[in-house]
Amino acid sequence: MAARRITASTVNWASLAERVPANQKASFANFKSKSDSYLRAVMANPENPPKIDWAFYKKLVTPAMVDTFQQKYEALKVPYPADNVSASIDAQAKETKSEVDSFVKSSKDRISGYESEISHIKGLLPYEQMTLEDYRDAFPEKALDPINRPTFWPHTPEDQVGYKSKDAPVDH
Repeated sequence: MAARRITASTVNWASLAERVPANQKASFANFKSKSDSYLRAVMANPENPPKIDWAFYKKLVTPAMVDTFQQKYEALKVPYPADNVSASIDAQAKETKSEVDSFVKSSKDRISGYESEISHIKGLLPYEQMTLEDYRDAFPEKALDPINRPTFWPHTPEDQVGYKSKDAPVDH
């Protein structure tokens, strides 16, 4: 009977506990115990208040006063809060799900690219056995090419003639 009031807000504590970092387990356990004590307190009370025996009170107290109390008691309606946020939460959940799906897709694309890179590197000679010519054949864009792209020692982009820093102001 009382469970009908709160079944929509049940929490899957086991799946939530799996996502809690190790350094926050104590706080999570404290939060769960407070939630459980609140749940026990709510479930201890009946769903509806007990019925008042107005006839019994009319025998003991002035009937006119009991009638006034009865009218006021029956007119009293405690409003249940309106649900103003569920729609926005559902919309946010859909938006977040689409963001997560796109992230997963892009991550899978990156993973497949990395796996192909790994298979390419595994197919190469070990670096200990590789000569400069082997390195040039495997990585033509990174290898030194003194004929077509001559560089000066120490062969870093910053030390080459014509290098312009990204942070340097543009000359007009």
